Amino acid sequence: MNKVIATAEEAVADIPAGATVMIGGFGLCGNPENLIAALARRGVGNLVIISNNAGIDDVGIGVLLAAGQIRKMIATYVGENKKFEELARSGQLETELVPQGTFAERIRAGGAGIPAFYTPAGVGTVVAEGKEQRDFDGQRYLMERWLRADFALIKAFRGDRWGNLIYRKTARNFNPVMATAARVTIAEVEELVAPGEIDAEAVVTPGIFVHRVVRGAHYVKPIERRTTRPRPEGARP
Repeated sequence: MNKVIATAEEAVADIPAGATVMIGGFGLCGNPENLIAALARRGVGNLVIISNNAGIDDVGIGVLLAAGQIRKMIATYVGENKKFEELARSGQLETELVPQGTFAERIRAGGAGIPAFYTPAGVGTVVAEGKEQRDFDGQRYLMERWLRADFALIKAFRGDRWGNLIYRKTARNFNPVMATAARVTIAEVEELVAPGEIDAEAVVTPGIFVHRVVRGAHYVKPIERRTTRPRPEGARP
């Protein structure tokens, strides 16, 4: 039951053009950097990407956008990536923007086998257009469909060769729930350990959800912005 793949290139080698791919991360935090880069090098196009957002220009998922490999983005946020905004506004990129809580729940529903659910988020907005609506206890709700994918590319801090995973702080974000909602889940890990080295009580994503594990390398771990305003003169760093 050794799920370890030698390289990121091998791990994504069977992702075809037109595939629906979930990619973990929140902005640039928790991105599977090596898997994204390998997918970019493959050059497959017409992809449907399900991710919180598209990183920033030419970084993270932004690399796939810049190369024209993405046909549609299902995401919660357009900002921080000028290319994403430009393509979405011009109609060159099909874009489905989803309230972030609804986005998370749609993925969770996909993993749990729940085809639809009701939520009040988006009632009375453009989000509600074309969707079934019902009243429950005097409040209006929208019906939202699950999200599932052909592949999920996720990032974990530590994993074993059976695919058991743990995450580090906020880099956990959407990675665990995406691991449950794809036909094939490919996990990139910073540390690869032997089975038994991860406390069973600490496992967040059990190996049953993971099909391939690859050890990442040469991490940059960029962030969108280091500061939001000038540091006051004389302030301690």
